[in-house]
Parts: sequence; C-alpha cells; structure tokens
Amino acid sequence: MEALARKVGLSIRTVEVPVPPNSDSLGSWIESAASWLGIEAEPTEVSYAEVGRLVRGVAPAILRISVDGEARFIALVRSGRHVSVVTPDHRAVMLEGETVRSALCREWEAPLEGELAKVLAHVPLDRHEIVRAAILRERLGSVRIGGCWLLRMPAGSSFARQVRQAGLVRNLGTLLVAHTAQYFLWILAWTMVGRGALEGHLDLGWLLAWLLLLATLVPFRMWATWSQGLFAIGVGRLLKERLLVGALKLDPEETRHQGAGQLLGRVIEAEAVESLALSGGFLALLALIELCLAGTVLALLGAGFVTLLIVWISLTAFLSWRYFLARSAWTSARLEMTQDLVEGMVGHRTRLAQESPSRRHDGEDQSLEKYLGLSRSMDTKVGWLSALLPRGWILVGLLALAPAFVSGRASVTALAVGLGGILLAYRALGKMTAGLSQLAGAAIAWRQVALLYRAAERLETIGSPVVSLGASGSGTLLEAHDVVFRYADRAEPVLRSCSLRISTGDRILLEGQSGCGKSTLAAVLIGLRSPESGLLLLRGLDRHTLGSNGWRRLVVAAPQFHENHVLTETFAFNLLMGRRWPPEPGDMEDAEEVCRDLGLGELIGRMPSGLLQMVGESGWQLSHGERSRLFIARALLQKAEVVILDESFAALDPENLRRALECVQRRAKTMLVIAHP
Repeated sequence: MEALARKVGLSIRTVEVPVPPNSDSLGSWIESAASWLGIEAEPTEVSYAEVGRLVRGVAPAILRISVDGEARFIALVRSGRHVSVVTPDHRAVMLEGETVRSALCREWEAPLEGELAKVLAHVPLDRHEIVRAAILRERLGSVRIGGCWLLRMPAGSSFARQVRQAGLVRNLGTLLVAHTAQYFLWILAWTMVGRGALEGHLDLGWLLAWLLLLATLVPFRMWATWSQGLFAIGVGRLLKERLLVGALKLDPEETRHQGAGQLLGRVIEAEAVESLALSGGFLALLALIELCLAGTVLALLGAGFVTLLIVWISLTAFLSWRYFLARSAWTSARLEMTQDLVEGMVGHRTRLAQESPSRRHDGEDQSLEKYLGLSRSMDTKVGWLSALLPRGWILVGLLALAPAFVSGRASVTALAVGLGGILLAYRALGKMTAGLSQLAGAAIAWRQVALLYRAAERLETIGSPVVSLGASGSGTLLEAHDVVFRYADRAEPVLRSCSLRISTGDRILLEGQSGCGKSTLAAVLIGLRSPESGLLLLRGLDRHTLGSNGWRRLVVAAPQFHENHVLTETFAFNLLMGRRWPPEPGDMEDAEEVCRDLGLGELIGRMPSGLLQMVGESGWQLSHGERSRLFIARALLQKAEVVILDESFAALDPENLRRALECVQRRAKTMLVIAHP
C-alpha cells in the first residue's frame, strides 16, 4: 500500500504497521493500516460480469488473488486496457488488462475447467474463447467477487489536494486553454473578414479562410465543453463525499435540537452550493478571459478606453456586493418560512388538537409581507445588475467612441476594432453579472453547509491494525472508572465519578428516574459520546487502541425510541444496516430467524415482499411495538460482545415482552437493560 501510494502521488505518513495476526482479519487490517498511513482503503465487490470493467476503471487499487490456495496481491497503479502494476521491487510494469481480470476470476473459474473442456471439444478452435467466455458468464454471472480495495485520500483531507489527485486541475487547464484558443480564433476570423470588407479586397480566398477559421472553432468548443463537464462532475463528486462524511461525523448534540425544517433547509442549500458555485464559477472564469481579451482590443484605441472598462468593472463589483446583501436577507427569510412550514406540517395533529383555529395562522401574514418586501428589493438590484449594467456599457462605450467617429481622426478599421472590443466587453459583462449573482447564492448557501464541510476534517480514533476483534473469554469485559460527562450547555455534569464493571455473560438491569443520566451513560459506553474525564476499557484496551469503529463493533445499543429511526428502505436493510450491506445469504437467514424469535413472523408474512418490503414514512407503516422489536433485532444482528437496550421493552404488551426478553437472553452474550423503576 505504501509503495502504491507513493507511485500515484498520495501523501502518506511513514509509520511502522505490524503484519495482520491472521487471514480472517485481513479486510479490517487493510482498512485500519491504510488509515494509519493517512489514506483510505475502500472495499469493493462486483459481480463476475463486471470484473473486466473494474480492472479497466479502478486505480489505484489493491487486488487480492488466489495462487495455489494462497493469497497474493496486485498493486494497480493505472487502469485501462493496459494496466500498470507495482512489482515487489517497487518498479512499475505494464500488463494486459485481461491478464489481471483472469487472475482475479481464476479461483471461481478453475472448478469449471473440466466441464468447459468437454464442451469445447465439440467447438471449432477459432471459437473457443467466445464460447468459453459465454459459458462462464452464464454460470458465474451472479457470483460476487471481492478482494478489491480502492486507495484514495480521506474525504476530510485538503480539498485542493483531492482535486489535484483526481486529475481535475488538468481538466481545468484544458478548459482555459480551449476557451482562450477559441476566442483568439473567433477574433482572428472576424478581423480577417472585417479588414477584407472595409479595405475593399474581400474575395473568395478571404471568405474560404474565414470559413476555415470558423470551422476550426468547433473542435475547440467541443474540447472546452467536454473538459468543463469532467471538471464539474469531478468536483461535485468530491464535494458531496465530503459533505456526507462531515454529516456522519457530527456530534449528536449538534443536531438533536434542530427540527425537520432546519435539516431540510440545510439539505436544499447543500445542493445549491454545488450547482451555483460550479455554474457561477465557470461563467465568472469565462468572463475574466473575455474581459482580458476585450481590454487588449480596446487598448489599441488608447488607455482611456481601458480605464473606462476598469471603472465599469468596479461598478459591477459594487452592485454585485449590494445584491449579495439583499439576497442574503431574502434567503434568511425564505429559510425561516420553510422551517416554520415544515415544523407546522410535522406537528399538524398537535396543532389541530391544542391550538385555537383563530390562532393557527398567527404571524404568517407578517412573514409573507416581510418576504415580499425583501423580494422586491432583491429584484430591483437584479435588474440593475443583469440588465442596466451590460446595456449601459454599450451606451457609454459608444459615447466614448463618438468623438473619434465625428472628427474623423480614427480610421474605419480602428473604429471597427473599437466597436468589436465594446461588443466583446458587453458579452463578458453579461456573463460576469450572471456568474457573480450565482456565486453570491453559493456563498449564502455555504453558511448552511460550512459546518458539514469542516466536520469532515475531524479526526477519528483509528486504532491499532493488529488488535483482534474476535470473541473474548470469561472475566471483565467492559469497565468504567470515575467517568465524568458534562453537556456543553450545562454547568453541572450529568455523570459524576461513575464507575461500572461488566463481565462476560452478565445480565444487568439499570433503573432510575427520568433525567438521571441512564441514556447518557449508555451513549458513553458505546462510544457515541466521549467522557470529560475518567477511564473506559474494553477487554483492558482503551478507545485509542481499539479505534472508534473497533469499539462500536464490540458494544452496540438500541437507543431510546425517539433517538432511533426506521429509514425509508427495505425491512432487511433496516435490520442489517449495522452488520453489513449488501447482505450475504446467511445474513438474510439470521435476520428472519431473529425476527421470528421476537414475534415479528406474522408481520413478515403480511408484507407482500417479506424482508424486502419497503418500510418507513413512504413505505409500509410499522406500529410502535413493531418498531421497538425492529430496533432490538438490529442490535442483536450485529453480534457484538455487549448489547445495551435503552427502554426497548416499554412499548410491548406482556406476551411480546416475554418473547422479546427470552430472545435477547438467548442471543446476547452480555446485556445491559435500561428501564424506569
């Protein structure tokens, strides 16, 4: 991994990483060791039919193959029809992509070779490869082939470095070169036909040369459009990955007090950042190129025209700033109305039951009036920015050109060049105003997503890559010593000098009044919150040694009902999301068995698609008790060492409560149940 990362230019740390203790933990070791090096190793699995596309389209990557039953590895530097791999002596050599594909598939193809030989004996020799490939696709098409890890920079690393690593700087450079060449050809073409017409020697040769220059513009335009698309897609992908990683790294306290309306507004603005920033950035960049060319053309008429253009650009920047302030106020009012509307829709039943009909729309008229006033103000500034400024430039430019035209001091060619420069600047100013308005929208939307962007940079505890996460023996499993935890907005700690010891096989009931810190203790034990002070040990190891992911694999919880969720997906996904997805056949069997033990067999039978039935807000609606048992099953299916159930039985009737308790006691190795007295 280190040699491959250096070959492709990934910035890594030089650290000593011990070898994996056994082959069973190889996947976890590779991901953890990559984190120690300062990169990411993303496991990838594809079907047999897609292996060829995988080899041609992924790099850098580590590919595991089987040679005589032993694991070997291919370090893929560059993919394509011909691939580049790193040898054990750190040299890069070229191979046929088909050679690598065959090596990856050999383990699954080998058992079929005898059967293939019998079939191919009756096939003409020149068709052996075609028939063999067709039979293998038919027999192995649904087989999933893993053993591939894609190496890349972490999503929270420098965004500029990610852009460079993805090769997007080259696309941006290509875009600039193509657009600059396109404008030069365009100016040259019209200069040629203009001089020919004005000087009276426009003949067939001049027209053919003009048409040739115009035809030359076509490939440059296509080249520029293609580069712009690649750059936009690449940057958008990196930005979305970063925002998603940032959202997953947010502390629960940063979102638990936000309503559905606020979260929806953040999602909407996150989409706006990408679309507005990219489109506005491209327009502003092209406008800058055109303004430079327009300034070069106008400089032929004298420094006064260039000074006039600079003044007009400054005026455009000033009005753009005023538009930014107006749009900022308008966006704030719009988001407030969106949040109020969504919150009102979420709580509409409570409002119908508790509010007087005469007060249900209090404040809405005032909010609408404020919003309309801000909209009128912003529309006025948009008119000045997008309509009057570019058209005003034409008027001012023609007035500046008028004295030379009236006096006759300038030649016809100079006047034509000046008029062309004014029109070119007019076109550039139009793009500039459109680009600046979109960039203003992106800057305003950025306020909503900046927290997610910065959260991606937060470091997680990686853990040692050689710590085994297998089953433990008897003895102390989880212990806490003098743990103190305090919420950021509270002066007094919720947990003070809290100590606890859980041994393997324990069944512990933790009772207490509401607000005494039971759920907070559970969140600390599972690693969802970090204590202010004190010591937490799991099998004698702390979180720094095990890492955040390693700790959470060993200790899982079913949180309180209001902090647990059914996602709009299949019932199976909601069950196995903490275990593995996509599932293996054994996972689905385990999920159904646990559900039937919990008394959900009747529910599965009623759903038309069984475990694959869509559930959630826009799918099959689950009752309170069914959701509670789904949350219990989700925790049990992770097969952790410690299972913490936080008031998970409160919504169950006596019969289902008995069944759920029996199921949990059979399946949970060690259990902590939190309940009211």
